[in-house]
Formats: sequence, C-alpha cells, structure tokens
Amino acid sequence: MAIEIEHKFLLANDDWRRQVSHHCLYKQGYLNSDKKSSVRVRVTDDKAWLNIKGATIGTSRQEYEYLIPKEEAITILETLCHRPLIEKTRYFVPYEQHLWEVDEFSHENKGLIVAEIELSKVGEDFIRPPWLGLEVTEDVRYYNNMLSQQPYSTWG
Repeated sequence: MAIEIEHKFLLANDDWRRQVSHHCLYKQGYLNSDKKSSVRVRVTDDKAWLNIKGATIGTSRQEYEYLIPKEEAITILETLCHRPLIEKTRYFVPYEQHLWEVDEFSHENKGLIVAEIELSKVGEDFIRPPWLGLEVTEDVRYYNNMLSQQPYSTWG
C-alpha cells in the first residue's frame, strides 16, 4: 500500500522565492471526491497522472498514482472533471534535508499559496524554514479536492 505523509503550511513571507530550484505548471481536476476517497487527473507540461487518495484528514493517507497518456488526460479534464479545475504553479524549494513544494494557485483560487513537505515516515523530524507560517494540515479547506468544491475566492 502506498502512503503519503505530508504536512501543509501557510507562508509567513515571500523569502522562499529566493530559494526556488525549479517550477512547474499544474492543471488538475477531480472525477470523484467523497468521504472515502478522491480521484483526480493532473497534467503538467510533459506528463499526466491519474491519482487516487484516501480521504483521511491528517499527515498520512493512502495514495496511488499512475502515469497516463497526456492527450487522454486533457480530454478527461475538459469533459469529465468537476469544475472549477485547480490551476497552480508548483515551486520546488530545497531547505536543509528536504524538498519543499510551494503551490501558488491561480484562477478561482488566486491569492492562496501553501507549502507542503512530504516525509518518508510518520513522525520524521524536519527543520521548519523561517518563511513558514501556520500549519494547516488538519484544515480540510486547504486540500485541493476541497478547493475544487469551495474555491479560495469564495471564502470571504
């Protein structure tokens, strides 16, 4: 079984931008999102994936990801996925022994920026960069599948 162990944070400032090693544009949509799981399609410049995640809230949950043909993924995004789609730029930011992923959302979620760290085991230690703010791992509003149902622009 594949397990994702992740912590999610808001950002305290933009200092992380000076440490970006590279970035990538993502477009993703959800085929299903309920109390048990979510199924999404994600496309980048050169690849596409089908992803299935358990709906467990917290730092660890089941996750399965499969490469799929990009052309098929685009068709699925355009015809089968719920709206709005999630569009974001993912920045990769090395800090100490880990690689942070900072997602800057656009369109309906414009203005939202979150940082994530994926760990290899539950309870693994990591050093918090000084640009991190509040941890929101337990706040479901910040999960991408929820942002596709209740975009950041509607939070008021």
